[in-house]
Amino acid sequence: MAETAPLFETLADGPSGGRAFWLIAADDVRIRIGLWPGGDKGTVIFLPGRTEYIEKYGRAARALRERGWSVISLDWRGQGLSGRFLPDPMLGHVQQFSDYQRDLDALMAFLAAEGAAQGLNGPLMLMSHSMGGLIGLQALNRGLPFRAAVFSAPMWGVRIPLWRLPLAGVMRRLPMALPQDLHYAPTASGKSYVLKSGFAANHLTGCAETYAWLQSQLQAEPQLQLGGPSLGWLRSALRSCAAALQGPPPQLPAVIALGSEERIIRAAPIRRRIIGWQNCRLDLYEGARHEVPMERAPHRERFFDSADQLFSASAGLD
Repeated sequence: MAETAPLFETLADGPSGGRAFWLIAADDVRIRIGLWPGGDKGTVIFLPGRTEYIEKYGRAARALRERGWSVISLDWRGQGLSGRFLPDPMLGHVQQFSDYQRDLDALMAFLAAEGAAQGLNGPLMLMSHSMGGLIGLQALNRGLPFRAAVFSAPMWGVRIPLWRLPLAGVMRRLPMALPQDLHYAPTASGKSYVLKSGFAANHLTGCAETYAWLQSQLQAEPQLQLGGPSLGWLRSALRSCAAALQGPPPQLPAVIALGSEERIIRAAPIRRRIIGWQNCRLDLYEGARHEVPMERAPHRERFFDSADQLFSASAGLD
């Protein structure tokens, strides 16, 4: 039986019955998972983005539960309440992107061993945002048993200023370990983006109420904060994005949501990856920014309705 972990339920504003547990990944890193059971259609595994944490998606879990789906999510290593490795806890770092698969494997093992007892039943569906979309694509390529997938602004390409593109190519090809890898990437800092950026200039959401809610979460629980990425994280991300465009695409049903005001990830690699991907649809959200599930109400409703339609059809429930 997994050990109980804290879940800040008031901050999460999720559905009733939420709880969290500690898991230990194969390399002994402690991972926090959170779940909201009670859906009768199946279980959605939600893979969050960089800097994010379980409570940020409490409202997303509420929207999915209202549509009949249980939800389980996690804090990736190096963020949220999961294990952090460096003296500077605000530095977002991972040795290599494949390490995130260890976290996902720990969650999948928990589902296999304890999911039914926790009320997480039915077919498994994948939902992910940003960095979680890259991890999710890698998981699909590994053959993890999802019936369908919904991606919100998947990070299959990192947006880098044009004048830095040649440098990015060099960084991606350099050896795995450099002394500079344990320092902040250029222009990054140890400050939380949500707390240092005002609403008007933020690239995440056009919903002022949602943005204020995210700020209040980090102000209430500073331990959830994370700053910019390390150079090592960036180099590993660039390699993983390039690899994600190689080989045949997955063939399970999928929907990709992308805001027309996207400023964080690149859209071109998404369009390249879906070439030849049968049953994959790209949905454009006019006026939305990076986080479509956190956008204004019409965008949010459309996003979760679309996900429910895809998941229900893939589960044979339509």
